[in-house]
Amino acid sequence: MPTDFLGDATIQAVLAKLEIDRKKIAKRQTTGYILVGVGIVIGCIFSFIFGIPVFGVIAGIISASVGGYFLYNTGSDLSAYRNSFKIDVIGHCLKSLDQSLCITPDKGIYENEFTESQLFTTSPDRYSTEDLVIGKVDKTAFYFAEIHAEYKTETSTKNGTKTEWHDIFKGIIFTADFNKNFKSFTVVRPRDFGNAFGAWFSKNLFSITSKDIINLENVDFEKAFVTYGMDQVEARYILTPAMMERILTLNKQSKLNISLSFINSKLYIAFPLDRNCFEAPIFSTLLNPNLINEDINTIKFMFDVIKELDLNTRIWGRN
Repeated sequence: MPTDFLGDATIQAVLAKLEIDRKKIAKRQTTGYILVGVGIVIGCIFSFIFGIPVFGVIAGIISASVGGYFLYNTGSDLSAYRNSFKIDVIGHCLKSLDQSLCITPDKGIYENEFTESQLFTTSPDRYSTEDLVIGKVDKTAFYFAEIHAEYKTETSTKNGTKTEWHDIFKGIIFTADFNKNFKSFTVVRPRDFGNAFGAWFSKNLFSITSKDIINLENVDFEKAFVTYGMDQVEARYILTPAMMERILTLNKQSKLNISLSFINSKLYIAFPLDRNCFEAPIFSTLLNPNLINEDINTIKFMFDVIKELDLNTRIWGRN
């Protein structure tokens, strides 16, 4: 598999065109931000230094309006630029990795599926998803997408109500066919899940309690994760010694601790990320090999999850 996609002639041609578009967009956005800033400064100068608020307001509004016009007119070009990067660049790189891989920038994982995966304990008050990638490795179909789910808290203040937003999850949710109709569900969460996100439990969605904790024989796995399930036998049937070792390996390969659930014949894995994938830069060059390779390495990592967890080994058949 290629590691430097800038050597691909098709990618080079697309990036060359997009780089021209990027520079135009960056120039217009810079001009817009400068004019808005100048408008604010002029308004302050006339109002507070010269004591002529009317002139300050008028001059400030004119400058800020022109700046806003620049920024507004950049919107459609910016959207087209970003979509072209995802479809023509990332999409082409995906096909070079495997012909089954396909990206749809404006689609993702529905909120109800995110909730029903039982990976988390809080229902989102604000939810966004994008960049759906689908594929198939041998017999195993899979898909994943970027997700940002948040909940809000409201506190009373002297001036009214203060609303604050908190992350439930920001990263990639990976879903794969597990070839088994589960009778119940099994959830594997990081051992520090409750400590790190204790506030979530004030809005607990599911009646999972300490009595539903499943104690497993793998000491390292028990140190890293807490396992919950309604069916002790089924949970142990899923989390074989080999599967637990593979999950531990996968967790070590991920930058942040993963969570997993086995439900409705599917495997869900939450991979937290500290960055937004597949986004074309505005104020830095596209012709940076690390830019594409970092995104493709993320996808390759997801692609390799099937092999890492040995999901193509069909130890069960659907009943």
